[in-house]
Amino acid sequence: MMRDDNWWRGSVTYQIYPRSFMDATGDGIGDLPGITARLDHVAGLGVDAIWLSPVFTSPMKDMGYDVSDYRGIDPVFGTLADFDALLARAHALGLKVIIDQVLSHSSDQHPFFTQSRAARTGPKADWYVWADPKPDGSPPNNWQAIFGGGAWEWDSRRRQYYFHNFLKDQPDFNFHNPDVQDWHLENMRFWLERGVDGFRLDTVNFYFHDARLPDDPADPVRHDEPARKPYDMQYHLHSKNQPENLAFLQRMRALLDEYDARTMVGEVGDSHHSIDLMGAYTSGRRLHMAYSFEFLGPKFSPAFFRSRIAQFFDGAPEGWPCWAFSNHDVERHVTRWRKHGTDSAALAKLSAAMLLTFEGSVCLYQGEELGQLETELEFDELTDPDGINFWPEIKGRDGCRTPMTWEADAPNAGFSVANRTWLPVKAPQRERSVDRQGGEDSVLAFYRRMLALRRAEPALRTGKMAFTDSADPVLAYRRGKDVLCVFNLSPDAVEHTLPEAGEVLLAEAAELDGGKVRLGPNGVMILRKA
Repeated sequence: MMRDDNWWRGSVTYQIYPRSFMDATGDGIGDLPGITARLDHVAGLGVDAIWLSPVFTSPMKDMGYDVSDYRGIDPVFGTLADFDALLARAHALGLKVIIDQVLSHSSDQHPFFTQSRAARTGPKADWYVWADPKPDGSPPNNWQAIFGGGAWEWDSRRRQYYFHNFLKDQPDFNFHNPDVQDWHLENMRFWLERGVDGFRLDTVNFYFHDARLPDDPADPVRHDEPARKPYDMQYHLHSKNQPENLAFLQRMRALLDEYDARTMVGEVGDSHHSIDLMGAYTSGRRLHMAYSFEFLGPKFSPAFFRSRIAQFFDGAPEGWPCWAFSNHDVERHVTRWRKHGTDSAALAKLSAAMLLTFEGSVCLYQGEELGQLETELEFDELTDPDGINFWPEIKGRDGCRTPMTWEADAPNAGFSVANRTWLPVKAPQRERSVDRQGGEDSVLAFYRRMLALRRAEPALRTGKMAFTDSADPVLAYRRGKDVLCVFNLSPDAVEHTLPEAGEVLLAEAAELDGGKVRLGPNGVMILRKA
């Protein structure tokens, strides 16, 4: 088989949240053997790769995004042998395997942080970000933490503050120290040698901070209502997005270039310049792809989708985006956009058709192919610190992380035989189980058709995207020279005049009428130029 170093360009990756995919051991928590047992479902969709959220050794204060051993598998998920078995099975099924890398910060239980906090001198003393207090004892600046409160935590051992963008249990590494960079690259090499096909880089724009530690200014964008978190009130000019990041991305790319057909997708999150950062981070020999937050919010209109996609490619014609509508950190999109659809199934199909025809690569989140809804949870069912800290205005991320539902009538919908699972399985999620979606009109069947069409039509993977004239609520564009995509982003029927005749490749709640296409609520039509 010929090697394809560019397999990632136009690829579709299926995100697996390991705690919630499949429990093979009966403890109520998903694990690596469980994932391996269910990989046939993923391969059957027609995706190119899987992305595993963190499975590394961790005290789980932030569900694995607080790593205490970058080369170890947490016992809750299994062993390195289990990981190797998963990797082998995925490759046998034709699936690439991408693993999360949480480099910006570690757990406070990492041995290096224990050494770093012990004294101001020593081999690991400056591996994390430390600073003296101001003369009045207050933190060195006004930086805020995403999960609430200030971003500085006092440590009585060193009598200094350490910096944490997230929980106080997640101290930030000091990337200004070249030894930290070298060590992270060697950890990545460990997994490349083990055979992984690439990395999803968590918070890739958070690696470097301004070493002078100036205050972050207030957010210059005027908001209609007060921010829900102090973090959202600041413009994070100095605490992230530093120019030194670009040089480190080039070092990471050089490492991956030593291996065949590997890839990196970086999560770029910012409230002001994320599209520009995505372009900068994927231009030149840096990231292969940048994972976008742009479509993970409430906005849903033709103008919005046009503007963000055009902005990316206009600003970075050599860059490459990775689009997503849902993930483990946001409310599921079928729930988020429900006012724009007649019913959840129609909205799920429309969303699938749009996402899988956008120029760029795509990430699907587990359960998305079932049209899964956000789970409504009570406060005493939460595990996520974001929800616990900001309830009830912010309900946290647990609602999108509840277990995958396989068999509606089985205990815990086939996810686990345990008496209690780490998050509950509720009735609305059971109703959308895999075994309830055998019909040709199901959301699952539609995803399979869309993915098959994307594979069959090269234009839908790598063809350039050009928007065509359309009136709201219609979104219309070409992919390549010959494929035309038309979507109705509303719960009301509409008509759209086609620029030319075409052969229907896929239609959902839509039909041709001469030179027009009649689009029912959330209707979809994809055509090839006649």
